[in-house]
Amino acid sequence: MIVTTTNSVEGHTITQYLRVVSGETVAGINAVKDIAAGFRNIVGGRSESYEYEAAQAREAALAEMWSRAGELGADAIVGVKLDYSSIGQGGMLMVTATGTAVKLTPNQ
Repeated sequence: MIVTTTNSVEGHTITQYLRVVSGETVAGINAVKDIAAGFRNIVGGRSESYEYEAAQAREAALAEMWSRAGELGADAIVGVKLDYSSIGQGGMLMVTATGTAVKLTPNQ
């Protein structure tokens, strides 16, 4: 399945817009990673543990969106957008992926 941030797929014509699909995931950051990130915040630099958690959450949200589009028989998801939010009291990260599931035909 083609997944793109653009509103079209080069070389294909969108023949049917199925519906908006989304995938959500909430990832918790454990206390040890939180302490390490706090230290990084003081001295500067990148927090690899947070970056890893954010990447894992993003991939999980995209996979869930892809799965939902597949259940609809979609050939592609266009107009994909990602949103990151902090929720709850304990540093939970919510990632939401949304897009439009579509049917395609190749251009001739």
